Amino acid sequence: MSAARDRELRALQAALAAEHAAVYGYGVVGGRVDAAGRADARAAYDAHRARRDALMREVRDLGGTPVAAAAGYALPYAVPDAATARRFAAELEDRVAGVYADAVRASTGARRREAAGALRDAAVRAVRWRGRSVAFPGLAERASAADASSASPAA
Repeated sequence: MSAARDRELRALQAALAAEHAAVYGYGVVGGRVDAAGRADARAAYDAHRARRDALMREVRDLGGTPVAAAAGYALPYAVPDAATARRFAAELEDRVAGVYADAVRASTGARRREAAGALRDAAVRAVRWRGRSVAFPGLAERASAADASSASPAA
């Protein structure tokens, strides 16, 4: 396998793992959000399941064995109410966007377009959950630098 194809396969496997986690996470979110958020949670859950299934096919097409979902996932913090569930959903989307940013860098052609579309979709869902956007969705290191520069006074 070529080095480029190997990088692409690793990036797709990471995206697949993130999609598995997002599907699990939206099970938690859906059980905690209010009625208004349930439709958004269901739509996100369905979108992540569809991406997960497509990634499984892509990994197989590249000659890999798709990474399996874990039996369960540790939550980064307790999600006892609707407000926390919304925050958690935004973080799920940020994490998914990050792995798709890596997939954009590692891919070419149609796979790169698919990864860019998935990155965009995750960023849009994060904005819906968070109520505001962030600089450089999917690129945590760039977003942190942008946040720091906007928080410091101009010279």
